[in-house]
Amino acid sequence: MDSIVVQGGQALKGSIPIAGAKNACLTLMPATLLSEEPLTLTNAPRLSDIRTMTLLLQSLGAEVSSLAEGGVLAMSSHDINNHTADYDIVRKMRASILVLGPMLARDGHAIVSLPGGCAIGARPVDLHLKALEALGAELDLREGYVHAKATGGRLKGGRYAFPIVSVGATENALLAAVLAKGTSVLENVAREPEIVDLAQCLRAMGAHIEGEGTGTLTIEGVDRLHGATHPVVTDRIELGTYMLAPLIAGGEVTLQGGRRGLLEAFCERIEAAGAEVTESPAGLTVRRANGPMRAVDVETAPFPGFPTDLQAQMMAMLCTAEGTSVLDEKIFENRFMHAPELTRMGAKIDVHGGTATVTGVDRLRGAPVMATDLRASVSLILAGLAAEGETKVSRVYHLDRGYEHVVRKLSGVGAKIERVKDDV
Repeated sequence: MDSIVVQGGQALKGSIPIAGAKNACLTLMPATLLSEEPLTLTNAPRLSDIRTMTLLLQSLGAEVSSLAEGGVLAMSSHDINNHTADYDIVRKMRASILVLGPMLARDGHAIVSLPGGCAIGARPVDLHLKALEALGAELDLREGYVHAKATGGRLKGGRYAFPIVSVGATENALLAAVLAKGTSVLENVAREPEIVDLAQCLRAMGAHIEGEGTGTLTIEGVDRLHGATHPVVTDRIELGTYMLAPLIAGGEVTLQGGRRGLLEAFCERIEAAGAEVTESPAGLTVRRANGPMRAVDVETAPFPGFPTDLQAQMMAMLCTAEGTSVLDEKIFENRFMHAPELTRMGAKIDVHGGTATVTGVDRLRGAPVMATDLRASVSLILAGLAAEGETKVSRVYHLDRGYEHVVRKLSGVGAKIERVKDDV
């Protein structure tokens, strides 16, 4: 098992290229199941979650090839010969549930295991299922599997209003509705850039969709979709993560390909804390505006609010900010598991339910710490950039699910960081 070792105290200077979005790519890949013709994704990240989705699609009969050092995914689903997504693959990643809508839409039946995923609280799939039922799906849950079929062999247009905003459920319903007979209206949908990206890809494949980026999607079902080539949108979570690095360690970093529109609420919060964010054709350049960072309150919310996937990294930055900050986690319960590990490094954090109070300290101290999930792992690496001495982050296999080349990217701007093999 690998660990990442960080020697703190180095100011950062230079540029970091930002990859295509993991969450977008995982949503786009199942779209290949909707057509017999090829779907090609460019700007695709090389991550373990992408490999897991590749294995899942291949198990269903799809052909998936990685080209150009992983930056291009070439897919074809001309011969879907299996309609059961097995537990052994699905349990590894929650996004696996996104094959349900496309298989049901294309062939009128599917059996998909209930998914697993990282341990950040309950993340039920009931909204996925209710939205599909509104499109005419008949569902039966047996022995941990969703057995789904479309009445009459084809989904039908319908209307569904999500009781709460759900990114994954919006994606599954949209993937299903594009081949449903008639018009579907989805209300209170997610508005994330990944949803917009999916709609643009499906439209390139011949789908009729209106309203992406708003609270209502209107989809006029078509009989078939054709092939397309589509670039994966920039990863706004990787972007925000590396924007915090110079604010924690000092220095100035340009994030290549970054756009403020992907993270407006996040930019406003870090600017309130003392960051300077400059947008140019090259991307976003970030540095401390004047002196040390200051405390700021944060409340996570669905897009366009502050992303829950940047809460852990923001907490790492606030550990050495002047004053006391309050972070309210409104999306997932049990998402402060990084707090005890940051406390091991000298942070002052008090957690009560979904609220964490962070009182800034003069400096953090390097320590052995353990990653508990994907975003927690990178928050500990960021904290290590500001800590005195050595920080060793173990269980970094979580990191490989969502960040490619972390060591290369941070060392390229001056961080002292390396990945090491642990003694067995």
